[in-house]
Amino acid sequence: MVTFSFKLTGESASCNILLQILGPEGQVYQLLTPLRIKKELWNEQKQRPNNLYLKVCKTLNKRLDRLRISVSTYLESIGWAFEKVSVRALTSRIRKELHSNEVKDSPESLLWNIKNYISSRSHLICKSTLKRYNVFLNLLQRYEGDRMRSLKIENVNAAFVSEFINFCKREEYNNSTTYRTINFIKTVLNHMEKRGVRTFAYELELPKPDKRKPFITLTEDELVKIKRMELAPRLQAARDWLIISCYTGQRVSDFMEFNKTMIQFIAGKECISFIQKKTQQNVVLPLHPAVQIIKSNNGEDFPKKISPKSYNELIKEVVRLAGIDNLVSVGKRTGFRASTEIIPKWQAVTSHIGRRSFASNFYGKIPTALLMGATGHSSEQMFHRYINHIDTERICTLRLYFEEAYKDKFGYSSEK
Repeated sequence: MVTFSFKLTGESASCNILLQILGPEGQVYQLLTPLRIKKELWNEQKQRPNNLYLKVCKTLNKRLDRLRISVSTYLESIGWAFEKVSVRALTSRIRKELHSNEVKDSPESLLWNIKNYISSRSHLICKSTLKRYNVFLNLLQRYEGDRMRSLKIENVNAAFVSEFINFCKREEYNNSTTYRTINFIKTVLNHMEKRGVRTFAYELELPKPDKRKPFITLTEDELVKIKRMELAPRLQAARDWLIISCYTGQRVSDFMEFNKTMIQFIAGKECISFIQKKTQQNVVLPLHPAVQIIKSNNGEDFPKKISPKSYNELIKEVVRLAGIDNLVSVGKRTGFRASTEIIPKWQAVTSHIGRRSFASNFYGKIPTALLMGATGHSSEQMFHRYINHIDTERICTLRLYFEEAYKDKFGYSSEK
C-alpha cells in the first residue's frame, strides 16, 4: 500500500515541510514543499501544526489538507500503483495547489454545495449565524483533509455520520459541535432536496445526545444581593446593565443599545421597543420595576454604554464582590479544545447569563408563550435550552419534610 506523510527538514528555527511518499515495498519519494513552520509549532505525531486556532497555523494546515487531497487524488488516478508515480507530475500538482488562492470544489461535492447554500443565505442571516456556518465549513475541511479526499453528496449518508463522529472524538471536539455540524449538513441537503437534487438526508440520524448539563444562572436571591450592595462608581454601570439583562432577557448586542428614545407608553405602562439584531424581530417589553428604578437613578435614562469585552470583565468583579462564590461545573476552553472545570460561580459569569437567568427565574411563573415573546425564541424547544430546570422551591420543601421527619424521631431541630 502507498502512503505519504509530512516531515520537517533542516536544522534552523523555521523548517521546510517535506512530503514523503512510501511505496508498498519500502520505496521512497521525497518532495520538498515551499511551506515553512517553526519547530515548536509542529506536531510530529499528527504531522500538522499544534495549535490550529493560531492564524498562521490555521492557514498552513488548510494548505496541507489541500495537498493531502490533491496527492491522494493523483495516487487514486494511477490506481495507487507506486511504479507509475511521476515526480514531475506530483511536483506540478504541489506547485499548482500552493500557488492558487482559490479552492475549486466540484459541484458534486459537499463543500461546494455548502458554500453555495451560505452564499444564497448571506442576505438573510446575521453575522453571528454566518460565523457559525463558517465554523461548520472549516471543520468539514479538516475532516476532508484527514480522510484525504473530497466528500461527494452521494457519500453523505449513515456511514458518513459514523465516520465523522469518530473523527470529531479523535480530535476532541465537543459533542455539541459535532452534532450541530451534522444538523447543518442535513439542513443543506434538505435545501437541495427542495430543488430536485436527490440526497441521503434521511439517513443523517444522530445518536441520543448526552444528558444536558445545567448551565449557570443568577437566582432572584442572588440578584437581590447584587442590587443592594455598595459598589465603587466604576462598577455601578456594569451592575446596572447586569440587572437590566436579567430582567429583560436580551442579548448584550441588544440591551447595551437601550436608550430613552426607545421608551413607549402602552396603556399607561412604560415599555421599551427595539429590533433584535440577531433575529430582526420587533420586540416590545414592559419594563420590570427593577429596570425602572435603574432608569430613575440615571436621570430617566439607561446607564453609560460599555464595550462587551469590558462588560464581561466588570460583571465578574461585581458578582465576586457580592460573595457569589459557590463552586460550579462549567465548560472551559483549554488551548483550542473545551474541557470541564470546577470554578467559583463569579468566574463563570458572562454577558449571556442575564438571558438565561431571565428565562429560568420566570419559567413556571409567567406563561411560556409570553416569555418566548420577550426573548425572541421561535420555538419552545429552543427556549427550553435556556431553562435551568433545578426546582429550588421543590428542593427546599423536600428538605423541610426531611427535617420534620428527623425531628419527630430523634428530637432534632434545624434552628440555631
